[in-house]
Amino acid sequence: MKASLIQAIQLILSADAQLLNILSVTAQMSLKSSVIALLLGLPIGIWLGACKFPGRNVLLIANRTLMGMPPVICGLLFYMLFSGVGPFRHMKLLFTVDIMVMAQIVLITPIVVSSMESYVSAVAPAVRETARGLGLSGGKTFRLLCNECMYQIISAYLLAFSRAIAEVGAVSMVGGAIAWKTNVMTTAIMQYTNQGNFTLGVALGIILLTVSLLVNIVISLLQRRLSQ
Repeated sequence: MKASLIQAIQLILSADAQLLNILSVTAQMSLKSSVIALLLGLPIGIWLGACKFPGRNVLLIANRTLMGMPPVICGLLFYMLFSGVGPFRHMKLLFTVDIMVMAQIVLITPIVVSSMESYVSAVAPAVRETARGLGLSGGKTFRLLCNECMYQIISAYLLAFSRAIAEVGAVSMVGGAIAWKTNVMTTAIMQYTNQGNFTLGVALGIILLTVSLLVNIVISLLQRRLSQ
């Protein structure tokens, strides 16, 4: 155990080519999917939190259901759609980073929506009253609400990013965990550990835990700021 840990640290410090490739693919997938999920989930979450309309509760229940969707189910759905017998097989996206990003978007957008909806529902009445008093239009009211939710927006993004970087089920199914192509940290840890390559697995585990720790520290600081 001690020897594997020492070798893992040495591997990280040596900037191993295979390790850097895995980190690059992980960053590409996580950043793309989390940014797109934020762009999609932000307006939906604000809309659900700020507006009252028939069918709102149904949409909230649907979003919570999507939040609880097992990643392997999402992976299976995309595999069936883009495999050789699926309706989108001509796009040839299976076992690429692009389809991994698409699967991640489906999994993490509901997290952004739920995070924003719960916060906006609490602050929207006061913001709406202020906007009405100032005679602001709908667009300006939306921008005012976004400005009021700035810290929550950052927090929602970090939640989405941490969920994306830790995903293994869906990305392994649609990406195939192909070395030098679609292998990300989570799939590589599982793959190389099963092969007995504990050094690389431990190195990736250290990096993943470090990133997760930093993200959670920032989220905690933001939540403390929001509570003040």
